[in-house]
Amino acid sequence: MSFSSNVKQELCRQPLTKRSAAVAEAYGVLLYCNTFTPSAIRIVTESADFAARLPRLFKKAFGFAFDSEPAEQGGGKLVFEITDAAKIGKIFAAFGDHPQTSVTLHVNFGILEEDADRLAFLRGAFLAGGSVTDPAKRYHLELITSHYKVSRETYALLLDVGFSPKELSRGGSGVLYFKQSNYIEDFLTAIGAQVAAMGVMEAKVEKDLRNGVNRRVNCETANLTKVVDASMGQMAAIRALEEAGELDKLPGKLRKTAFLRKENPEATLQELAAMLEPPITKSAINHRMRKLLELARALEE
Repeated sequence: MSFSSNVKQELCRQPLTKRSAAVAEAYGVLLYCNTFTPSAIRIVTESADFAARLPRLFKKAFGFAFDSEPAEQGGGKLVFEITDAAKIGKIFAAFGDHPQTSVTLHVNFGILEEDADRLAFLRGAFLAGGSVTDPAKRYHLELITSHYKVSRETYALLLDVGFSPKELSRGGSGVLYFKQSNYIEDFLTAIGAQVAAMGVMEAKVEKDLRNGVNRRVNCETANLTKVVDASMGQMAAIRALEEAGELDKLPGKLRKTAFLRKENPEATLQELAAMLEPPITKSAINHRMRKLLELARALEE
């Protein structure tokens, strides 16, 4: 199962206790489903969990069943329909509308006064028109509806309950989305998918850890490259001085440093400084190395 399917499975385990919450969730489902008109309601889903919840949700919210339900809740698209005019009229009335006067669908905030009902509405919207990408790949959660006004009003609702989604129009549909992991975590938690929210959090921690390790490895590799390059330059200078017969003529401290480098070509300057008797600072040994390089360059002039 995809991460999005797992989220919907978790949401569908939410109990249907209060009728007002069931009405609010059904409201979100209908405003984000395939067809919600005065003549027909059509909900299409590939989620077996959502398909199992829909009949119970509508029974709790409106007191009746769908006119048409899928024969089997197996794979593929599962279609639920209501075409009975009386049932559709009752549904519109529950939302404060009338099928003969509602020209454009919109969100009636008057039936979503309680915070629990607002979150139930958002849960229904996600179940019918939402998706979320596997956080191991990237962060993206969206709600999409063919009713642009509904999308704009859902945007206002999200702001009212503390979220800041982005919005866009895609193929004539309104899309609200989040691309930041913390916003996705908070949204999923709010609508009832706490386990999925933890999954997003864990994926972020894992990504941050992996990125931190990669940065550290890259940094260490870069530092190691610098050490190797510097050591090779110093070794070349020492060989040049040795071939010119100048190595044994060096002052004691420089000669001792040169021989120490020859014996320890992979050591860092810090390590070489600690090997000397008495030990000296990294800055001091770096000064000696620069002096060896200068003497070697002087041989070429």
